[in-house]
Amino acid sequence: MTAPVPTGAAGFLARYEGLKDHLPGARKPWLNTLRADAAVHFAARGFPTRRVEQWKYTDLAPVAQAHFAEPLTMVEGALALPVPNAAHRAVFVDGRFRPDLSALEGLPFRAVGLAQHLNDAETFLGSLAKPESEPLAALNTMLFEDGLFIDVPDGVDGGLLELVSITVDPGRPFAFHPRHLFRLGAGASLTLIETATGRGQCLHNPVFEIDVAEGATLTHGRMLQEEATVFHLSTIYATIAGGGTYDNFTVAAGPRLTRNEIHAALTGPKAACHMNGAQMAADGQHVDTTTALDHAAPDCASRQTYKTVLAGRARGVFQGKILVRREAQKTDGYQMNQALLLSEDAEIDSKPQLEIYADDVKCSHGATVGALDADSLFYLRARGIPESQAKAMLVEAFLHEAVETVSDETLRGALTRALDAWWSRQGQAA
Repeated sequence: MTAPVPTGAAGFLARYEGLKDHLPGARKPWLNTLRADAAVHFAARGFPTRRVEQWKYTDLAPVAQAHFAEPLTMVEGALALPVPNAAHRAVFVDGRFRPDLSALEGLPFRAVGLAQHLNDAETFLGSLAKPESEPLAALNTMLFEDGLFIDVPDGVDGGLLELVSITVDPGRPFAFHPRHLFRLGAGASLTLIETATGRGQCLHNPVFEIDVAEGATLTHGRMLQEEATVFHLSTIYATIAGGGTYDNFTVAAGPRLTRNEIHAALTGPKAACHMNGAQMAADGQHVDTTTALDHAAPDCASRQTYKTVLAGRARGVFQGKILVRREAQKTDGYQMNQALLLSEDAEIDSKPQLEIYADDVKCSHGATVGALDADSLFYLRARGIPESQAKAMLVEAFLHEAVETVSDETLRGALTRALDAWWSRQGQAA
């Protein structure tokens, strides 16, 4: 009789035990220790359940119960890539770097596949992620095989780069865990457009470690557009030094379950962090944005604005925590979450949090939930606009308002097209 295939944490731990001698960097003691420690943490915690406060509104039981395995072979040959937004791009297929599909020549900085350059990443890899408290980061650390390593030197304007992740359906459930490292030197700048597409029953579990040095600026646009069979659980760790800026905008639209989790720390005076986005879900889908912003230095500013649109029996979550430490005087923090429910069966859970230990601060948060405005809909209908078109105009206006915060024209155009594509699919399904 064939032994049953273990599921959940036991299944992934069994995969780690079977693969650990064959994973990239298996001969590097420092990396073996990092992976082994992560395995200990993952074994102790397993997948988080809804009894864990940070996961109260998002149920990972479908992930824990699935029989996921890692993709065993590299997908070869030409693939259909998303329409390019930039001249330079790094392409990953099932979590593995594909130099033949990428275009990285002529960049004024270093952008390479992590698996082949682990020695260069030794002091950075694992410096920001927290596998001891975040099980998905532990899972990633155990099993990552590749990722994008970006290193922009001091004072260099890196221009625009695309990070494209594609999943290819192998006909069986699989999981991959990219580890992306971005390091910007003092006064450097870079705009990164990240696109995730693909199909198949899979778990995409990326972890990002981002270090923005003094006076540097990273603009990070994300478009999570995989099909409704995909579980996309991403965790970002960013540290921003004095005078630096991390500007993140995420469009989450497509996967069966999306968790967009961001941990950002403002560690020097006049650092800034903007975390904005639009998340959309249709019938049977679940989308979750969870942020943790640590004001650890004085005179820093943060802005968060997230808009959610839910149709059918969709469920959305927004959890945002702002921590202001005692030394972080003159903090300016703002957080807003707005949700538009297109169905009586749709549901949104919102949990904004402020934890303030300084006394000279300006912090605020707010949340709104509602349906389409009846007066606005009547106004459009009274002018001869069909009901379906009138609803589309109001939804698009609601979503596009969020994108207006993006200053980079190319990135704003890419994000707008992602929003329009999601709404177009809803119209076709209606």
